[in-house]
Amino acid sequence: MNFSQSFEALVPRLETPRLVLRAPRAADFDAFAAYLASERARFTGGPMDRNLAWRAFGHVVGHWVLRGYGVLVIEDKATGEALGTTGPFFPEGWPEPEIAWTLWQGEGRGIATEAALAARTWAYETLGWTSAISLILDGNTRSEALAARLGCIRESSVTHAQFGAAGIWRHPAADTQGAGMEAYA
Repeated sequence: MNFSQSFEALVPRLETPRLVLRAPRAADFDAFAAYLASERARFTGGPMDRNLAWRAFGHVVGHWVLRGYGVLVIEDKATGEALGTTGPFFPEGWPEPEIAWTLWQGEGRGIATEAALAARTWAYETLGWTSAISLILDGNTRSEALAARLGCIRESSVTHAQFGAAGIWRHPAADTQGAGMEAYA
């Protein structure tokens, strides 16, 4: 068994009706880099070239090693296509642990909502989190709308040293979050 296989064996695999949430793979990098090179990435640290995207991809994988959790790749069950990432995330400089999401493609189909709800449920039920935030840069109205659909409330603002002005969106507490993975059974 090589390192990639060992890594995938350690990272959970979550399923919803339309999606698989799984470990990042080297094969996901091209889609990740293409997203980060686009103007769509302006709220997630981009646009950036492939060199910087590779470093960001390493950050995604390394987060699992350093924290024991991290974002999962969102894969379309029907096509096997990697669509983005979602999951528990807490890099240096964040005010507290968050549920993160980024869609590389496939917007407007409810994918991010389905994926983020599954990730939040996993963080609460498996990691034992009782609360989470999503740090959303000011002006990112699509992510703000998703946060609202997930039941989040904007509770305060922060100026992040690297990314600038952002809202702290509080997720419903673990005991009040509503539909969890059982909604996908």
